[in-house]
Amino acid sequence: MNFIEELKWRGMIHDIMPGTEDLLKKGKTSGYIGFDPTADSLHIGHMVQVMMLMHFQLAGHTPIALVGGATGMIGDPSGKSEERNLLDEVSLGKNQEAIKKQLSKFLDFQSDKENKALMVNNYDWMKEYSFLGFIREIGKHITVNYMMSKDSVKKRIGSEAKEGMSFTEFSYQLVQGTDFLHLYNNFNCKLQMGGSDQWGNIVTGTELIRRKAGGEAFALTCPLITKSDGTKFGKTESGNVWLDPEKTTPYQFYQFWLNVSDEDAAKYIKIFTILSKKEIEDIIIEHNKAPHERLLQKRLAGEVTVMVHSRSDYDGAVEASQILFGKGTTESLKKMSESTFLSVFEGVPVFDVKMEILHNGVTIADLCAEHSKIFASKGELRRLVQGGGLSLNKVKIENPDMVVGQEWLLNNKYMLIQKGKKNYYLVRVS
Repeated sequence: MNFIEELKWRGMIHDIMPGTEDLLKKGKTSGYIGFDPTADSLHIGHMVQVMMLMHFQLAGHTPIALVGGATGMIGDPSGKSEERNLLDEVSLGKNQEAIKKQLSKFLDFQSDKENKALMVNNYDWMKEYSFLGFIREIGKHITVNYMMSKDSVKKRIGSEAKEGMSFTEFSYQLVQGTDFLHLYNNFNCKLQMGGSDQWGNIVTGTELIRRKAGGEAFALTCPLITKSDGTKFGKTESGNVWLDPEKTTPYQFYQFWLNVSDEDAAKYIKIFTILSKKEIEDIIIEHNKAPHERLLQKRLAGEVTVMVHSRSDYDGAVEASQILFGKGTTESLKKMSESTFLSVFEGVPVFDVKMEILHNGVTIADLCAEHSKIFASKGELRRLVQGGGLSLNKVKIENPDMVVGQEWLLNNKYMLIQKGKKNYYLVRVS
């Protein structure tokens, strides 16, 4: 299956310039997508573009990932209602390195293959331009009328706009067009891809190549991903779902995909995995036989978590998920990192106690009824113990006078108390 056919059945094409498919059928070509280094991690909103580059490479073409060191200093107005804060060179450099490391999980930058991926930074060529050189070499080829016709510009300077638009951001499409021209001239790059909000910027590049180089270049965009309930894709109550495990733990990442609706899971498994059409169709058929088992969500969450993180991170996320459903063990609790542990038990009541009380040991009854308020009285605790309903770190408590010490701490700081099947409490020791 060729690249365009692959994207079409996956629902990953929004706009495509006439002639693009013919170009790709002629043989190997280069295509690029730009990534804005305004953070030191990509989030799942970027993953559609990453998957496009991945499919592009799998189809035998050369993917170019452009990290916008120069454009990151300006700020892209597309889809924005106001101007963003600009970053300094040191921050941008740090962010670029982090993004390259993440992209390496999806793209082959290392092999000896002819179509190994390339990473470029537009600061490397934009820094050579003086202001006068830029407006002379680039600015004279694109009219203000042409630039004003773009939706991203119209929205910001129309009657409803509050802040207007700075010249800096107005010039953004020229800078992005210059990137395409540079890649066309130096890497034989004839295709730029991106999100549908980038169409205006991308076609400015094809126009600049036509007017300045007398060449022909093409454009392809993917749709902006939405959720079936109308809320924004990739956002949770705590913000973006990041690819960096320090910002979004593998457990939280796995849970995001596991909790999507059936309708969204059927759409996302095409976009965010490289499973074949037949595999996906078979999974959907199996899922529909018993939707309550969430087979589709489990496969989606597994595929994406392994691809972005690792098999062991996925296994840990599954194990952590089972803890809340009564299948966890003391060993699985001990293996968990603090960030994953806190993710699993987010929102659970926390009681703080001093480390001193553990030095000589404390009975479970005193810990839960005196030093914390997990139980209103020791009598209540004893009755629950008699009924077999109290656990510490997933170990059933059979004696309310059992003494616990520091050896019971998880991550040297926590103990997990469970009342009955579903009521959890954390004791945090400091």
